[in-house]
Amino acid sequence: MKHILKTVDHTILKATTTWEDIKVLCDEAINMNVASVCIPPSYVKRAAEYLNSKIKVCTVIGFPLGYQTTATKVFEAEDAIKNGADEVDMVVNISDIKNGDYEKIENEIKEIKAIIGEKILKVIIETCYLEECEKVKMCEIVTVSGADFIKTSTGMGTGGATLEDIKLMKEHVGENVKIKAAGGVKSISDAEKFIEAGAERLGTSSICKILKNEDITGY
Repeated sequence: MKHILKTVDHTILKATTTWEDIKVLCDEAINMNVASVCIPPSYVKRAAEYLNSKIKVCTVIGFPLGYQTTATKVFEAEDAIKNGADEVDMVVNISDIKNGDYEKIENEIKEIKAIIGEKILKVIIETCYLEECEKVKMCEIVTVSGADFIKTSTGMGTGGATLEDIKLMKEHVGENVKIKAAGGVKSISDAEKFIEAGAERLGTSSICKILKNEDITGY
């Protein structure tokens, strides 16, 4: 369980999320020693102060559709880091993928990585909308762009992570890129399968909820 928890970005991104929800999430994250909390940008500063460096703070930009201009996403990323974010999960413009504008996508990722520097950048490609050839191409783009992770999903699309997609990504990303599975990680069994397939991070709100009802002493 220690290994699984170390991969978890404990997540809450609902439109109705309150500060009390965020505090509960942060307390659970500290208790279970997860990788990070993944929260809306509007709560980053307050959560960072509340956590006081006990757990990393992750947030999202260009979320959930990726339609924002590059300049807007760059501003969002810079603002998130100033407010205390340690990690940024950005959504690419799916329309750019469909249009074959891969150079534009690569440049956008590079700009955002340049702004956040040594902080972790995860690139969400929303696999549920992509053909296999597009997924493979995005593995190549993320690899050359300097991002730290490729991420399957926002959790807001028509589908989340699948084992097939994780295996495909593992085959096609470079050695410098890790994989985050998000959406559809609903059980301990799911978590184990995704990790075995190659995921090194799991975006989920379910794992800690399950473990809260079990004896996690020592974890």
